[in-house]
Amino acid sequence: MALHPKDFGAVPEETARVAHAAFPKGNPYLTLRDNLGDIYQDSTFASLFASSRGRPAESPACVALVTALQFAEELPDRAAADAVRGRIDWKYLLGLELTDAGFHYSVLSDFRKRVQEGGAERQLLDALLERLGECGLIKERGQQRTDSTHVLAAIRELNRLECVGETLRYALNSLAVVVPDWLRQQAAPEWWDRSGQRFEQYRLPKGKEERSALAETIGQDGCQLLQADYGTTAPPWLREVPAVDTLRQVWLQQYYIEKHQVRWRTAQELPPGALMIQSPYDTEARYSKKRSTQWTGYKVHLSETCEEDLPFLITNVETTPSTTPDVSMTETIHQHLQEKELLPGEHLIDAGYVDARGLVESKQTYGVEIVGPVQPDTSWQARTEEGFGAACFAIDWEAQQVTCPQGHQSVVWSASKDKYDNPVIHVRFAKQACLDCSRRAQCTHSRDRPRALKLQPKETHIALQEARRYQTTSEFEERYAHRAGVEGTISQGTRGLGLRRSRYIGLAKTHLQHVCTAVAIDLMRLADWFAETPRAPTRCSRFAAR
Repeated sequence: MALHPKDFGAVPEETARVAHAAFPKGNPYLTLRDNLGDIYQDSTFASLFASSRGRPAESPACVALVTALQFAEELPDRAAADAVRGRIDWKYLLGLELTDAGFHYSVLSDFRKRVQEGGAERQLLDALLERLGECGLIKERGQQRTDSTHVLAAIRELNRLECVGETLRYALNSLAVVVPDWLRQQAAPEWWDRSGQRFEQYRLPKGKEERSALAETIGQDGCQLLQADYGTTAPPWLREVPAVDTLRQVWLQQYYIEKHQVRWRTAQELPPGALMIQSPYDTEARYSKKRSTQWTGYKVHLSETCEEDLPFLITNVETTPSTTPDVSMTETIHQHLQEKELLPGEHLIDAGYVDARGLVESKQTYGVEIVGPVQPDTSWQARTEEGFGAACFAIDWEAQQVTCPQGHQSVVWSASKDKYDNPVIHVRFAKQACLDCSRRAQCTHSRDRPRALKLQPKETHIALQEARRYQTTSEFEERYAHRAGVEGTISQGTRGLGLRRSRYIGLAKTHLQHVCTAVAIDLMRLADWFAETPRAPTRCSRFAAR
């Protein structure tokens, strides 16, 4: 359906005159409007309002820009709506009359809901990047860098006992709303004592045996409730209640049922962290640990341009569960940048994003050169100066034969796949040749077995060895030094714009927050760029500077 919202075009003359008089020394929002004009168009979000209930009451482009501004200033919806109504600089950027009364604050939450349900989160950033491309402020095949940081979920952290207790309480509270009469018939009297209040650590038993007994009692209660939910007397739709499904999943993860008895799983019997639900109130948040940092939540991956003659702008945002490895996101980032026609020619990333296969596929598929350290050869032979690591062996790929440093040739060349379904090549040398070798101690510690190698396919192996050699050079250090700047972007997001903690529940809404934060950072940086504000240098302590 065609949209006919109020005009979101040129700035009214009266607004322009008053705004420039109120800010004679300039203002970031005036600078943005003067240099970029309309940042968003209503047509970008038309699909979100295509319904039979009529046109949107407000310009979607206007509301989208207000959403970015409220993230830039960390304003709640009410304060953002008040700013539209009362601030001259906002009215100028939005192209509104001075007398414009703005809109009700609920319009902002409704817009976010439409964006999230319509899967249009990326449009908020992509539309801005498209506008900047038209202005020549961003280009394809330049230099970009990427890094990630942890994000705390909008929930309190729970231990296992608190988690099962809160999961049962959450299910009971939900059923008390949708089927109170049915629940009253199913609930045992003691449930009110055990699950009536929030499960807190200080209320739980201190002893290990008492805690295990309570966990199994809660498990029995949960199983009884699940049996009733899935029984023939329960309404069929009851098992589709989200809280009931969460109860089922958590009970599968935390309990065994043996001979009609519920048993609390040991730590060794729990599912992997990528599957483990940490809280019933956000079932997508995961527990993770990186060095000394432990958190429950997500990770955000930010990619930005780093051309010295252009503003540093965030080009892509990815949000993942905290357990997702960085290396698995490299191709996803390149794919999304390709869709925006913003692929870099040179991509600066840290070791977490780099593997041998990625080096090859990024170049072949996307034409992107990855600049980042690869994992070193961790074998004892490579770590010993006199040892013979894999790099010391000459490989004839066509003849499928490997020659060791002493001139012996391999007798076995076997292609297979490892446990991760990656292709590998197993190479082995003749047993007697290895036993008779004078430098055997530098090659293998085995007393009676010959030397064996596990190689990756040709292109991957060559790329890995070349990368390991190249990252020891001064040229690599000079190129890779530019990657460090992305940490300043993460600092700006976490310290100034609340990027560290999610405002919302769930992965999709958290991703929307991250995209809006990225748009806000880009707008702030553009305002500084147009005002010719110099970039702040990297901070260094006085002691380190000496």
